[in-house]
Amino acid sequence: MGKFSRTLKPDFFARDTIEVAKDLLGKVLYRQIGQQVYRGIITETEAYHGETDLACHCSKGKTNRTGVMYDAPGHIYVYLIYGMYYMLNFVTMPKDFPAAVLIRGISNLQVSENGQTFQNLNIKTDGPGKLTKHLHIDKSLNALTLHPDTGLWVVDEQITIPKKQIISGKRIGIDYAKEWADIPWRFQVHPEYKISLKP
Repeated sequence: MGKFSRTLKPDFFARDTIEVAKDLLGKVLYRQIGQQVYRGIITETEAYHGETDLACHCSKGKTNRTGVMYDAPGHIYVYLIYGMYYMLNFVTMPKDFPAAVLIRGISNLQVSENGQTFQNLNIKTDGPGKLTKHLHIDKSLNALTLHPDTGLWVVDEQITIPKKQIISGKRIGIDYAKEWADIPWRFQVHPEYKISLKP
């Protein structure tokens, strides 16, 4: 997979979580399982930033579950909700500052048997549980790093999303987070804006 020269490196994720969440829109998520390679364009994200963010899993401090969020940027944080849906997150900020971006949706899902010729899959991946299901993402990836050798990585394929096509709003399912529930740290490519992957 060395041909993916624009794979995002840890320094991309070492920045402010909110900026990373916005800049991930339009980047391409890759997942390799054996000889199959899946890919899709990231279209929706949420930022979770530090122990003071009451919506962040680290608001109660470092635990066995959240320890990876204190790790170096570019690590993978996967957790299970409702006993059935895996959530995919990328650790951000310098080491020891707990923060991550939740990947809420991707589009244009494709698959390849050889990593070169991709075919479109008519599968909806516009939700965090949907995308992890169809990309076979589970806790076996937790605490690993984003890299082709891991089987999960992100590539800059030079897809530009104009700022006016990015919608921000409240994060979903965090009503318990008091004043933090209303902070507009969810970012989404406008549903009517057309984006596509090159063959």
